[in-house]
Amino acid sequence: MLSSEIQPSTTILIADDDADDRLFMAEALRQNQFGSTVKFVEDGEELMNYLTCANGFTVENAPRPSLILLDLNMPRKDGFEALKEIKTNPHLCRLPVVVLSTSSAKEDVKRAYGLGGNSFITKPHNFSRLTELMGSLKLYWMETVQLPD
Repeated sequence: MLSSEIQPSTTILIADDDADDRLFMAEALRQNQFGSTVKFVEDGEELMNYLTCANGFTVENAPRPSLILLDLNMPRKDGFEALKEIKTNPHLCRLPVVVLSTSSAKEDVKRAYGLGGNSFITKPHNFSRLTELMGSLKLYWMETVQLPD
């Protein structure tokens, strides 16, 4: 179902340890008039705390995301470990997870899909391309497909 309106309750959760990447993604989303709530976590451990409302995260400050953008190379718990936990948890497994990584290694792509990732995208090297990418993600994930509640 194609919709020109983004659901106001839509939350995008971005897990990325690089502060510059988070800033650029937020700006690229803003430039695409992303009407969703955007939340950030800095590593896989914080991602899992957010998703399970643990260690300071609550339903009020950590709304259930409609989409997760997941970096692979993060401290404490990397993206592969977090992806495996998400996709093996019966309460989280239906959450769409888009891997957004600097890696383009075939092994990483294969492993991410094998763990249940819904898409794998190599991070672009310039802001213009990142803005285009965020526009494509918005069109596909927020305006074209139906996401689970």
